[in-house]
Amino acid sequence: MIPRYTRPAMAAIWDQDNRFRIMMEIEILAAEKMADLGTIPAGVPAALRERAKFDVARIAEIEKETKHDVIAFLTNIAEHVGDEARFMHQGMTSSDVLDTALSVQMTQSADLLIAGLDAVLEALKKRSLEHKDTLCVGRSHGIHAEPTTLGIRLAGHYTAFARAKDRLIAARADVATCAISGAVGTFATVDPAVEEYVAAKLGLKPEPVSTQIIPRDRHAMFLATLGVIASSVENIATEIRHLQRTEVREVEEFFSTGQKGSSAMPHKRNPVLSENLTGLARVVRAAVVPAMENVTLWHERDISHSSVERIVLPDACMALDFALHRLAGLVENLLIYPDRMMDNLNHLGGLVFSQRVLLAMTQKGISREDAYRDVQACAMKVWGSNGAITLRAALEETPDVALHFTTEELDALFDFAPYIARRDAIFARVF
Repeated sequence: MIPRYTRPAMAAIWDQDNRFRIMMEIEILAAEKMADLGTIPAGVPAALRERAKFDVARIAEIEKETKHDVIAFLTNIAEHVGDEARFMHQGMTSSDVLDTALSVQMTQSADLLIAGLDAVLEALKKRSLEHKDTLCVGRSHGIHAEPTTLGIRLAGHYTAFARAKDRLIAARADVATCAISGAVGTFATVDPAVEEYVAAKLGLKPEPVSTQIIPRDRHAMFLATLGVIASSVENIATEIRHLQRTEVREVEEFFSTGQKGSSAMPHKRNPVLSENLTGLARVVRAAVVPAMENVTLWHERDISHSSVERIVLPDACMALDFALHRLAGLVENLLIYPDRMMDNLNHLGGLVFSQRVLLAMTQKGISREDAYRDVQACAMKVWGSNGAITLRAALEETPDVALHFTTEELDALFDFAPYIARRDAIFARVF
């Protein structure tokens, strides 16, 4: 991922230095248990702890000759450790180190992403409670439907990210596995106790059957979870983009002093953050299909998954981490225009109350079919009048309405209060 969309903490997790540091810790932990079991001399772990070092540039130099990254890594450490290095990696295979290190990196990334979700949830909760009573028009198919509140709308997004957090916690647990089982995963050359020891020290759990690698359905589920979270990011970003359109202008991204919206048009204030989030969501979701395809590998292992993961895992984690923190700030600083929301609610001359009129007519003994016909006919007059006629005025000229409703009863049907009467029940479910 390019630096523009990368936060330092997540970049550090996927940096080569962190990867090799984790790999070195795995090798030392494995040696500790092997020494405890008597597989290698008792002094080896202490020697490794004291002298084991690595140099990323030197590893790359060695790999040019060996064409094998783990061998290059072990060779470089041996240059620092000396004779005891021959007891490193006893009975282990490359994937034992690589896959276990990758599990650690994924759990570290998940922890940062969970923190990012917490920031989004905090911002959504704050703004949702702030605007619990702020009336706005609900839309279906992009067309005015019935009144709601901005708080209810934001509460819906809050619940999506609450579910996202639960899914990510589950996905983190799923990838937090350790494989130290040797070639083809039979433990023929390494005791299962070594795997259990390393797993416990790293906060992982032993992989039940590793076959030589950790099964890639775990990684696929992890990336699929990131993809779903990215879709929730895009969902709210798209909502903000629509609501910021000039014709709507119910909300607006914060526009700072000195900010410029266009190189050509000085008046422009564009929803660039929301658009950016929409694009980043595409990047994260693009990792999902390759991750699914990585599940299918030849027999006990092949490395067709390796090149894919070296790209999609860091990029997806970095892009989503950046997106979550950008979204939290966007929601926190979002400009809200309640007066404009009310203007839009009233824009269609009361058409948003059509269902209340329909239901009230059926309660008066009029068939649903006849009531629907009358209300729709009135509504079409309003549509065609370009605001010159209101639904209330059109209904007053309808015989069934005039016959069955008093002026007070008709007034009651054009009241916003019933639409938000149960908002507290909704909020009680969410918060």
